[in-house]
Amino acid sequence: MLSFHRDQGVRTAVPDRFVRVALAAVVVLLALFVAQPYLTALLFSAETPRAVTARGDLAPAETSTVALFERASPSVVHVFAQGAARGQALMSLDDADEQQQGQGGNAQTGTGFVWDAAGHIVTNNHVVQAAAQSGGTIAVRLSSGEVVPARLVGTSPAYDLAVLRLGRVSRMPPPLAIGTSADLKVGQSTFAIGNPFGLDHTLTTGVISALQRRLPTGEGRELSGVIQTDAAINPGNSGGPLLDSAGRLIGVNTAIFSPSGASAGIGFAVPVDVVNRVVPDLIRIGRVRNPGIGIIAGQEATAARLGIDGVVVLRVLRGSPAAGAGLRGVDPSTGEVGDVIVGVGQKPVHRLADLTAALEAAGVGQSVDLTVERDGRTRNVRVTTADVAENRQ
Repeated sequence: MLSFHRDQGVRTAVPDRFVRVALAAVVVLLALFVAQPYLTALLFSAETPRAVTARGDLAPAETSTVALFERASPSVVHVFAQGAARGQALMSLDDADEQQQGQGGNAQTGTGFVWDAAGHIVTNNHVVQAAAQSGGTIAVRLSSGEVVPARLVGTSPAYDLAVLRLGRVSRMPPPLAIGTSADLKVGQSTFAIGNPFGLDHTLTTGVISALQRRLPTGEGRELSGVIQTDAAINPGNSGGPLLDSAGRLIGVNTAIFSPSGASAGIGFAVPVDVVNRVVPDLIRIGRVRNPGIGIIAGQEATAARLGIDGVVVLRVLRGSPAAGAGLRGVDPSTGEVGDVIVGVGQKPVHRLADLTAALEAAGVGQSVDLTVERDGRTRNVRVTTADVAENRQ
């Protein structure tokens, strides 16, 4: 009996010790859990500057982009145009930036770039339009921060391009390298440098999203061959350069498609081959020589309702190349359709933009072969292009 009671006492004491040890462990763990943030802050706080971790070399793509920006950005400028409607001098740069960001007024800011060593600056016509129409003032801020007055040399609403000339500068920035838009491919990298929302020399990147877009411009014209890019373009980028991966100019950023007014990834640029043809005329004579044949075209919607595929000659201007070639417009008394232009050279013509693009490619004073339909019959007519006013195209 004694041995029985002794064994029972041992078996009872063992669980009691286990419970006490377990409770003690739980209390210790709970205390550590509560104290952990304080201990971590005490033991591991970096109260002195941390050592810099060596980065290593930039990736090849990063190195290329950095070099492109460093090479091209000195040629990019900030344009400030102030209309004279208020009868005051150029607004402060901060005020101009605010106006550009949506507060109204007759001030406008945008981007431009150096075209040549003479100090000509290319930008969009809509950036300087208010100043041009009212005799206002224009100033340019260079990448160095120097603010220089600029004189308007020429504008072309039909291409949304304008040329300025810098006043005296301490050091002329280098002109941008010029590329070509003739061999561009969808998917190529693009780089836009500009001043979106007044933020100087902002670089955005993307690709060519599409080619041969059509874009309405001033004077009721439509510009063909426009470059579409997803590089972020916002208000203030207007007139800035669109570059390829070699840092060459391939377009002038001119418009965006956006319900909100900010970048939606659909931006448009005037192709550099057009810029390279238009800008020399603006520098030389202040306007663009527009190759034309002297016709007034019928509305495309009307032609479509009549089932006509081509450019309906509504009226032939007196003394024009078209008149000399015997082209005939719509009969004003009967409304009977005269000539319909359906081709230029070997290229079909479906709409007015096709015709103007072909004439622009030919240039002023060049002979072109038109394919014309009249009374159900097709014939070829040779016409020599002439310089016609923008508002007559």
